[in-house]
Amino acid sequence: SGNYYNHGEIRKKELEQSCCVLGIPASDVTVLDHRDLPDDPAVEWDTQLLASLVLEHIKAKNISLVLTFDAGGVSGHANHISLYSAVRYNICKCLWCLPGLLQGCRVLVLESVNLFRKYISFLDVLISCLLPRDALFILTEEETEQAKRAMRCHRSQLLWFRRLYLLFSRYLVVNSLRLL
Repeated sequence: SGNYYNHGEIRKKELEQSCCVLGIPASDVTVLDHRDLPDDPAVEWDTQLLASLVLEHIKAKNISLVLTFDAGGVSGHANHISLYSAVRYNICKCLWCLPGLLQGCRVLVLESVNLFRKYISFLDVLISCLLPRDALFILTEEETEQAKRAMRCHRSQLLWFRRLYLLFSRYLVVNSLRLL
């Protein structure tokens, strides 16, 4: 629930506001509040537990495309990396004919880039176009502004470095993804 600084309830509301800006109705937002999955950038979540919860959600919502972080977690955040590990674990179960991800569900992982590329904003479009990837999303100016409005909804998390992120991050302009 995002309770690292005891702001769980505030962050839930901020998430719903952010999703609203992006056109996602609150009824499509699921907040998982599990005592064994604390919001803590230093804690690696249990892969099997998280994998089973993710798989349960995929099946319940009949999801055909999952977008997640890659092994770098974009910022090295342990919780982000745990999500990648859990989704990868489900795919590995599929490969061994165990009940893993449903047939027809694809997974795209967001590419983590080095610090230089992370903060060169639209200039990274040129680099991203030249490098191999399975999907590349380049946002229009209007979409970038919408993404910034959505980010600003997370007021409790807008520390100084996230304000710099809003100004300079390539992730608000371009996102490269790979199939997992």
